[in-house]
Formats: sequence, C-alpha cells, structure tokens
Amino acid sequence: MKGAIGKIVEDMNLAEHPKSVFSTYDEDKHAADSYFLNSSDKIRFFFEEGAVDKDGELTVPKDKALNKIGHGLHFLDPTFKKMTFNSKIQKIFEGIGYQEPEVVQSMYIFKQPKIGGAVTDHVDSTFLRVNPIDHLTGVWIAIDEASVENGCLSFIPGSHKDTSTSDYRFVRTHDTTGGPLLKFIGTRPTYDQSKFQHVPISKGSLILIHGLVVHKSEANTSDKSRHAYTIHVMEKQNTEWSKDNWLQETEQYKFPNLYKQ
Repeated sequence: MKGAIGKIVEDMNLAEHPKSVFSTYDEDKHAADSYFLNSSDKIRFFFEEGAVDKDGELTVPKDKALNKIGHGLHFLDPTFKKMTFNSKIQKIFEGIGYQEPEVVQSMYIFKQPKIGGAVTDHVDSTFLRVNPIDHLTGVWIAIDEASVENGCLSFIPGSHKDTSTSDYRFVRTHDTTGGPLLKFIGTRPTYDQSKFQHVPISKGSLILIHGLVVHKSEANTSDKSRHAYTIHVMEKQNTEWSKDNWLQETEQYKFPNLYKQ
C-alpha cells in the first residue's frame, strides 16, 4: 500500500489542491471547508499544520507534508479497494455479527516524522453518527510499526460500553448563504487522561475501533513515520445514517456493501 500511496502523492498536482490543514478539533479550519465536505467520493489531500507556512507554502517535500488522504480510496484506487474488500476483513465483520456492512469512508494516515500532529481524544460517533449509535466500527491497519514514540493509538478500556448519546457532534450546517458549511454542536466531553492505555502494534496488524470507544494518539516526535490505512464500516441493517453527518452519499458514490464486492 505504501507503493500505491506513493504513486498517488507523486501524481498529485499541488496547484489543483488547496493546502487544507487537518485538525481533529479546530472549528476555524473546518468551517466553510468545501474541499473537505465534498471529499467522500474523491481522493483528496490534507496537510500537517507544521508543513505549511504563513504564506501557504510547503516547508517540506509534499510526500512529507501530508497528514492524510481521504475519503474515497477504498473504491477509487485498485490497491486500496483490494485491501478493503478482502476475505479477511469480511470474516472479521461476519465474526462480530454484521449482516449488511457498508464501507462509508477510507483514509490513509501518514503521521509524519517530527511533524505528525496529535489526534485529540474523541469517539468516532462524534463525526459519523448512526442510530443505533453503536452500529459503527473502524478498522485501523498499521502500515508501519506503531510505537509509543511515533504516536500509536491510545484507548480508554471499556469506554465503548457507554451507549448514551452524546450531544457533541460534527455536522453539516446546510447553510446556503455563504456561512460555515460545517460546525461542532453540543458540549465537548472531557476524559480522564490517566485512564488512557497505549496500544503499540506491529506492521501489518489491525485494530478494530468501536464507534463509541474513546481514543487518541500523540504527536510523532520520532524520526520514523507511522503510516496507517483505516476504514469505517456501518451496519446498515435496521440503522439510520444521520442526514447531518458531514459525509453523505452522492450521485457517484453509494456506500458499498463489504460482502458484495
């Protein structure tokens, strides 16, 4: 997958893409960002804050400047489509009882050496809301070894058992007057930082992430990258996808069934 993503980055024309900086919780950077909002059926590029100067120019080569690429790799690129819709992934979801799993998005996360930013504590259901709220699972595949030093994932064990619906969400505003297209609503929850446990894993390993489990990752201060490929899967059966989610199906993109590709 590193070879495939390298080719995608090599072929990227910087002039055709705004240098959109990605941050998990930064309302200013997300607001009115149509580039992000309309990325569900495209391959789009999001940069590390430390890789773009005040004039909007890259401070490092483009292959070292990216935070992530999203959100349509799983159906637009042959290599990532093959990785997503393979029998091992299918068997995992059969094993956890998904009847109609649909892949809603995919991301390639770079976590660049020295500048790879932290991802603050969150639950995925803040960004991708379904009803029932626990019908969402992330798949996180380590392309590189993920260690404490290069920013492996950390979790609060057992936090997924809290199925109460948080009012804190990242949503479309449906604004048509030129205002912000995206915003956070509700009260952001706080978490006891002492409860987080690091989960270092080896290259090629996989972590399943329940949509309600609290997780984060620290900045990569090492000289080693921490590449990962991740997808999010919804159990479609008897489930409602929120119309306020930032990510929606389009004319070109309907959430594909994991079992039928």
